[in-house]
Amino acid sequence: MRSTSLKTRVVVVGVALALATSAVVISTDGVASASTGSKIPASAFSDHTGITKTEVKLANVSTLTIGLFKGADVGAQAYADYVNSTGGVNGRKLVLTDFDDQFGGAGNKQATQNAIENDFAMVGNFSLEDSYGGALLKSDPGVPDVSVVLDPGTNKLPNVFSAVPLNAGWEEGAFQFLKTKYPKDIHAVGAMVAGLPSAEQDWAGEKYAMGKAGYKVIYDPTYTVSSTDFTQNVIAMKNAGVKMVFMDSMAESYGASFLKDLAQQDFHPVVVLGAASYTNSLAKDAGGAAAINGDYLEQNTSLYLGQDAKAIPAVATFLHWVNVASPGFKTDLYTLYAWLSTELFTQALKSAGSDPSRGSELQALSKITTFDGNGIVAPNDPVAKTVGNCYLIAKVVNGQFTRTADDPPVTSSTHGYRCDYSYIVPPA
Repeated sequence: MRSTSLKTRVVVVGVALALATSAVVISTDGVASASTGSKIPASAFSDHTGITKTEVKLANVSTLTIGLFKGADVGAQAYADYVNSTGGVNGRKLVLTDFDDQFGGAGNKQATQNAIENDFAMVGNFSLEDSYGGALLKSDPGVPDVSVVLDPGTNKLPNVFSAVPLNAGWEEGAFQFLKTKYPKDIHAVGAMVAGLPSAEQDWAGEKYAMGKAGYKVIYDPTYTVSSTDFTQNVIAMKNAGVKMVFMDSMAESYGASFLKDLAQQDFHPVVVLGAASYTNSLAKDAGGAAAINGDYLEQNTSLYLGQDAKAIPAVATFLHWVNVASPGFKTDLYTLYAWLSTELFTQALKSAGSDPSRGSELQALSKITTFDGNGIVAPNDPVAKTVGNCYLIAKVVNGQFTRTADDPPVTSSTHGYRCDYSYIVPPA
């Protein structure tokens, strides 16, 4: 494993979180019904690479160097362990091999080639270098890849399916909800945006949806991935009269520092957190519960870190098997992504026939037009590669993320998600 300096680690983590934690926004190109059965090569239906009567060989290609996306490997293995504990799929155990691309394009390409030659499919990958492997998948469209991918070109491929597709835009309902609570504050909105092309594009999509809902953004500077002190930004926001601050794509490490600086300056706007800051350590890292009490959380997943474990059985199952796969591991969004990816793959495999081929797996995947992981994530369409309009609103109470009374109960028809209004996508 190549050595990596602390500075490099900070930078790549910042890049990764800005790219991925909000579960939206990579490409503004629509991809309606991109993955269809007609796109499957005829040769794929006779391709049984990596599958026998007793096992299905799967590959996970992620950046494991410095533990960057270790969660992707853990999540995929956790679901494989869970399935295998029930006897596998039609008597076949899922056998996962993990590959570390070592945060390099060459490593990603080599690992993907190995998977194409030896494994039935790829599941749960997560890497900033996935465009390199994506080029090989484009040349070999009969190989299934069920992963959350960052590269726009790879995301469009007909043999790539995602349980949580990355799309431009935002759920309008979340903005309308906050608008009813704070009708005057929406005209003085602030945000902090990572100074990276992907994060800026992410924010552009969210800002566009805000505008459609009547919000006015008056302060939204970018910050560098090496930033640790946001005091000057906080002072500038306070002087500008900001009343509401969105931190949707601000990673926990940055978010905690920003929240500390808000408290130190005695500045208390309405704060809206996103999936990037949803961690069980946020209160501690921000300086205590008082620094985050009353803040809102908006995301399109459940409170999968444990708060929903009693209400949503899938959350408890997820956390249990993550601990089996890697005892004591600190579960994160990438762990959830990989768990859901492997679950989506498995759902298709169960319908791919008694003698499944890569082709029949792709065909089965092309028929799954709605997926929610049994309520652990809001419904998405893996075939059309679109996210739905559903979301969750939580609030921090005594330092803990807690569902609000405004959200429907988990026992409702929407399984605890608010599914009002629409998902707004900016024009291409």
